[in-house]
Amino acid sequence: MRNDPGVRPTMKDVASAAGVALKTVSRVVNGEPGVHPATAERVRAAIDRLGYSRNESARVLRRGRTATIGLVIEDVADPFYAGLSRAVEDVVIDHGCLLLSGSSGEEPGRERELVETFFARRVDGLIMVPAGDDHTYLRPELENGTPVVFADRPPGAGTDVDTVLADNVGGARQAVRHLLTHGHRRIAFLGDDPAIFTAAQRLRGYREELGGLYDERLVSMRAPAPASAREDLARMFALDDPPTALFTGNGRHTVTTLRALEGRRVALVGFDDFELADLLTPGVSVVAQDPSWMGRVAAELLFRRLRGDGGPSEHIELPVRLIPRGSGELPPPD
Repeated sequence: MRNDPGVRPTMKDVASAAGVALKTVSRVVNGEPGVHPATAERVRAAIDRLGYSRNESARVLRRGRTATIGLVIEDVADPFYAGLSRAVEDVVIDHGCLLLSGSSGEEPGRERELVETFFARRVDGLIMVPAGDDHTYLRPELENGTPVVFADRPPGAGTDVDTVLADNVGGARQAVRHLLTHGHRRIAFLGDDPAIFTAAQRLRGYREELGGLYDERLVSMRAPAPASAREDLARMFALDDPPTALFTGNGRHTVTTLRALEGRRVALVGFDDFELADLLTPGVSVVAQDPSWMGRVAAELLFRRLRGDGGPSEHIELPVRLIPRGSGELPPPD
């Protein structure tokens, strides 16, 4: 019979129920040798009867840790970062820890403020999507052994830590190659601020795949907004040789571009999948990355470091995949 569900049984309760010393229960719970099999079985039976479970937070506290992990992302409202954050949290909970998170809003000052606040609270480790490109301020914590993993974007020059990225260049090349295969030669790119690592990498892939077909007039690099999307498209479509296809640099750019098109049929491939993309007419073809996968990989890497892995920094690039749904397969106009 289990204890009152409102009262958490302790290791002392298990020892009393099994008629053994507290140290014996500790050895059984932690899988240590030196306990007679019959005694160990009696302890396990008491554990099951009482519903005892090990308090992971208390265990790590006794090791000098706080059982907390910090996470800094760009914007929790962005579906990509929401997916990444949820995956990190799932891993953190599986390890018996608590996640503290905050959004930088693409402001380097806010990024540093959040990071320093988390370190002041003595987080055991940190996962961050950087907003700035100067991370020398992390050096004291890194030298003290606090593990840090960067996700989605790398740290600034001179900071060598574990990093988990998507194949941004390769994904952009896939998108452009797909449009070229369907007969397009005038392909425009609407991307984010080029100071952002992912935007710059996707521009690079777009430019490399187009080669001699690249035309500066078909490129717009700024924060996504309906007004700017309408302005950029109007300028491009007014050219003597307007674009017949569009490549958008992230999910928010894809959505603002679709609204700005106002029903105009033009081939389009977007970087990042988004909700309802498959329900539009035609469905929106995308280059999809997996934010949950990125979050899990980053979090598991962090906990591996916390378990004592002192190997060299790892730089992981996750593959992306093209999902054709119709918009990227539209042919050029006659």
